[in-house]
Amino acid sequence: MRIWLVGMMGTGKTAAGRVAANRLGVGFADTDELVEAEAGRSIHDLWEFDGEIAFRDLERKVVGNLASFDGVVATGGGVVLDAANREVIREGTVVWLRAAPPALMERLGRAGDRPLISETVASPGGTLSRLLEERGDLYRSLADYEIDTENLEVDEVARRIESLWRE
Repeated sequence: MRIWLVGMMGTGKTAAGRVAANRLGVGFADTDELVEAEAGRSIHDLWEFDGEIAFRDLERKVVGNLASFDGVVATGGGVVLDAANREVIREGTVVWLRAAPPALMERLGRAGDRPLISETVASPGGTLSRLLEERGDLYRSLADYEIDTENLEVDEVARRIESLWRE
């Protein structure tokens, strides 16, 4: 079995996914961490020096490699933009973790390690709103389940993921 966690940055995909997988005794993978391992450098550096296309190419490779993974997978926020990724993700159970842009900004601040809202971006909150507008329908179309994480602690989000695993 495989649960794919999709959603915007800051919704808790990695934190809650890691806790849930640990408590369930199953594997955990984070596509961003795997892209960094494949690239041999941070996503920030990959994005800055090679660009978004290079990042998305590596992300597609990582997602394809996880097609038969057994466990919980936390994805990068933009993973849904690629049709090949969506095909792979649809083969598992997809959970959309969601929160409104103001809550995301509160969680993320001006995260220098996140290229789309780094300190070089004039309006990170506006960027988050725009990204959610662009990606929302894709998240929704893939989702078997939705969890609004805005007012939940990581532990409660993890509990809900665990419950879906056991269904």
